Amino acid sequence: MFEAMFHSENWPLAASPFWAVLFFALGGIVGSFLNVCIHRLPRGMSIVTPPSHCPHCQYSIPWYLNIPLVTWLALRGRCKNCGAPISPRYFAVELLTGAAFLACWLDFGQNSPGRAVVYALFLAGLIAATFIDFEHFIIPDEITVGGLLAGFVTSLLMPSLQDARSLTGGMVRSLLGAAVGAGIVYAILRLGKWLFGRQRLHWPPETKFIFTETSLHLPDRDLPYEEVFYRKSDAIVVKARRVELIDRGYGEAVVRLSPTRLRIEPAGAPAEEWNPECVPCLEATGSDIVLPREAMGLGDVKFMAAIGAFIGWPGVVFSLAVSSMIGAAVGVGLIALRRREWSSRMPYGPYIALAAVLWIFGGKEIFYGLPW
Repeated sequence: MFEAMFHSENWPLAASPFWAVLFFALGGIVGSFLNVCIHRLPRGMSIVTPPSHCPHCQYSIPWYLNIPLVTWLALRGRCKNCGAPISPRYFAVELLTGAAFLACWLDFGQNSPGRAVVYALFLAGLIAATFIDFEHFIIPDEITVGGLLAGFVTSLLMPSLQDARSLTGGMVRSLLGAAVGAGIVYAILRLGKWLFGRQRLHWPPETKFIFTETSLHLPDRDLPYEEVFYRKSDAIVVKARRVELIDRGYGEAVVRLSPTRLRIEPAGAPAEEWNPECVPCLEATGSDIVLPREAMGLGDVKFMAAIGAFIGWPGVVFSLAVSSMIGAAVGVGLIALRRREWSSRMPYGPYIALAAVLWIFGGKEIFYGLPW
């Protein structure tokens, strides 16, 4: 019944420009909402309240100044109230989402309006994840877990999305796609941890490393602990010449900080341990520090599971292969242009998203056309 609702015969004027224009406009509206998600989700803010407002002067934006694409152009990228600049990202997301919705309709709308709708919403999730990952190096659970559930439901209600003939067939293929996607990426994560799980940084002698309650202060940046620790066994290690706490000090010592334990091993003396929450500040002076690091994060695992729930295991295999090539090309290019270092952190979610888009728009035909 659900499939019948979206049969092309039940959508009048399916081949007319009306629906193409409507899908583009709808995409712009969805893109406006995605801008709210991109700004608020990584900051733990509600996407419902407060209403849209200027982050500089807190001016509540009325509906007639919140028209996708048009408002940004009319105001020349500035707030109507205070004149503060509005990031071009807002216009770019609205335009990109509108173009994505239009592409879905032009490619799938005449034969399967339902698939056009599902893929358009799927691409909206990929767009939000991409912009958040580029800026914050995270993909929120609202997108990954929510996308996973959405993939299961749509595959159950629309088995043709998974090239299946029955409700159970669509659901099984969706579950298999999610399992394969999460399993492969998690295996890569574990292998990367084993091969590249530590990063040693060298600094001049007498460099101070300051451990606070929430982050590690290095000479060139601050590292929040949630960006350093992935598992309880991860540890930051400093071979220090001096260690200073609020109420005591040490000479030469090894400092080991994990999510659950602070351990100081003084030279020639017994080691001492504390709960890190009970030590508000520690200063270690030395030249070398070892940090844990990940080839990928758990966000990428959940993101690939969500993508697999929509496009199945063949799409997962294709997306992982193509995204690795895209990521390698971009990384090498940025290094050649001296825009990043070999050890610099790089988001992987956007390349997975781009590969999934390529699968939808032609990659599937290429995959099944290969001589397997």
